[in-house]
Amino acid sequence: MSNTTSDFVPAPSEKTFSSYTPDQGAKYAQARPGYSPSLYASIIAHHTSTGGKLDTLVDVGCGPGMTARALAPNFTHTIGLDPSEGMITTARSLDPNIRFEISTAEDLGWHLDPKIEDESVDLITASTAAHWFDMTRFWPRAAQILKPGGTVALWGTGGINMHPSMPNAVAIQAMFDDFEERELKPFFEPGNLISRNLYKDMPLPWTLSPKVEAFEEKTFFRREWGLDNSGFYEAAVMEVDLDRMEKAQATLSPVHRWREANPEKVGTEEDIVRIMRRGVERLLHEAGVEKGKEVVKGSLSGVLIMAKKKA
Repeated sequence: MSNTTSDFVPAPSEKTFSSYTPDQGAKYAQARPGYSPSLYASIIAHHTSTGGKLDTLVDVGCGPGMTARALAPNFTHTIGLDPSEGMITTARSLDPNIRFEISTAEDLGWHLDPKIEDESVDLITASTAAHWFDMTRFWPRAAQILKPGGTVALWGTGGINMHPSMPNAVAIQAMFDDFEERELKPFFEPGNLISRNLYKDMPLPWTLSPKVEAFEEKTFFRREWGLDNSGFYEAAVMEVDLDRMEKAQATLSPVHRWREANPEKVGTEEDIVRIMRRGVERLLHEAGVEKGKEVVKGSLSGVLIMAKKKA
């Protein structure tokens, strides 16, 4: 699918994460893996090497503030924005020195007091969030608040890749893929598909109609990470026990929507996450892994895209 407005289905307003409570925000912060310092460093390096400054950062869809906290030491001012009161409450509790505010990506702080002024921001980031934005509204507003020469950096993840060193890795990969197709795909929103396709279908400023002329197409940057995602997450290969796997799976938006549709099964052996766990256990045991020693080894594919505002 090409990046054209005609074949893009806009992501609807995201309701799963935006309705998070503080407790859900805290659990999300604990379950999601951290990004690699080298990913952050490469974003800063590309931004500055192409004329970007380091005064003000705005992290959009900031969730519990992971990216804002990691990048804040590079900037004089850091602002984290998220539509979820629960996420913002969690972010503020983890770092009260950063300004965290409730705002959508499309608004980008327009309503705040003080608001984010025009041409006042050097770098806008969004980690595993941009596939939920209405890009027809985000890009014009981003152009409005970015300084000339400022940068937008968006990154996200695709599907899970089981590491070949894990016992029964091929069968477990096939189980995950089949399970997602049969059980979770009915609960996918367009944003999930954009993420799974590593932002290849993400509307860009020059693919919109009308185009957002403030951005440069010629300097557009894109990089993908596959099975060897060294430099994307903190651990190139993640190794987690099945309790941690369950907690991570529970933060996925299709899982939330499945649970909303099947409330009587939540927390039982018929829970979607528990069924996935039992399948992994069975395949590991078949490969000779002892009970109590089950671990999953794998990585998530990733993508980073960066667009520059004309200087």
